[in-house]
Amino acid sequence: MNKKLKYINEVCIVLAGEAGQGIQTIELILTKLLKAAGYNVFATKEYMSRVRGGTNSTEIRISSRPVASFVNRIDILFPFDEKAVNWLSTRISDNTIIVGDKKALAVDNEMIDIPLIELAKQIGNPIFANIIAASFTLGLLNIERDMLAQFLSEFFEDKGKDIVDQNIRAGQTGWDLGREKSKALDISFEIARNDAVANELIINGHQAVALGAIAGGCNFISSYPMSPSTGVLTFLAQHAEDFGIIVEQAEDEISAINMGLGSWYAGGRALATTSGGGFALMTEGISLAGCIESPMVIHLAQRPGPATGLPTRTEQGDLELALYSGHGEFPRVIYAPGNVQDAFLCALKAFEIADKYQVSAIILTDQFLLDSYYNVSDFPKTTEALKNYIVKTKPEYKRFQITENGISERGIPGYGEGIVCADSDEHDEGGYIT
Repeated sequence: MNKKLKYINEVCIVLAGEAGQGIQTIELILTKLLKAAGYNVFATKEYMSRVRGGTNSTEIRISSRPVASFVNRIDILFPFDEKAVNWLSTRISDNTIIVGDKKALAVDNEMIDIPLIELAKQIGNPIFANIIAASFTLGLLNIERDMLAQFLSEFFEDKGKDIVDQNIRAGQTGWDLGREKSKALDISFEIARNDAVANELIINGHQAVALGAIAGGCNFISSYPMSPSTGVLTFLAQHAEDFGIIVEQAEDEISAINMGLGSWYAGGRALATTSGGGFALMTEGISLAGCIESPMVIHLAQRPGPATGLPTRTEQGDLELALYSGHGEFPRVIYAPGNVQDAFLCALKAFEIADKYQVSAIILTDQFLLDSYYNVSDFPKTTEALKNYIVKTKPEYKRFQITENGISERGIPGYGEGIVCADSDEHDEGGYIT
């Protein structure tokens, strides 16, 4: 590689390999460290619907200014298996720097040869090749070596001292190689760093929806895992004890929405998160919510259909499914956030509106928004306290009493003296079948 390369204002780095090779771990380390170093960062991924094998890739854009979209070019490519180079061939140009272990790849492309597997084995395990590759990038960019060591110490602290020490050694090995190759090949980067960015959040859409739900008072989630919605379920499960959330992985989506309705009936604030096929199973539950005038919040993470479709790809094809879901006619609210700040606000608002008007509120997202990482300055502040729309019932309480504005007072069992009757058949004001 004889040419001098200079990257001004932005560089696009792509990591590619089989599922199970740790691409997501490298993405997480790089995005957090780059943001901490003051760079604007955007990361998005494309992956196959399989646990092992195939070819997955992650694109990380590092920029002088905020960025939030995919670009088709590749400036620096780290392929972790030979299939990755062919998979991304249409995005590789004469200006693409390919960095990899030539022995492991067996491809004809010109590349910076780094014996990743051999170096990782010397440290103690081939798995450290991922840390070497990530740290090589940081060395190219000349990000402080001490910052890398500190981050790795904190990132792996739960694994014990030996693992921490090995990862730091792998990091230092990769960083030194990056600096060495940068100088030898005369690669330079003129990308502005901003101290304010270092204090920003690095967040993806899953986390934004989940945090919005927490801000909206969510205290119960019942869902069946379904890509690309599962990240919301796992995030809330990870933080359930911190925020007093009951988490139930249901046996299917029918159970999930009915458990959610049971939670709202008892005074909880429930969320169900799913994708198109799971939402289809929930439609009878949505009709039930309409008939019993129950609040319900559903996160519908869209993916291409029909049927199982493409579980790990992105599409926005479920608006009419959400709009016309359920038999009969009854009101519902639909939110479609355009970025992570919107996702936070829409999830927060969904709980408020569902509770206030006793309707289903549906949040539409897609795989691109959910799986991509963005650095953001902050989420909008919410100063208003959560409103409680539940009333203490009197002996003569009627759950579906006809009112001037069409909204009946909502009581819950055991809070007051009245009977709280909900029936899925046509009923009178008291909730009894007519």
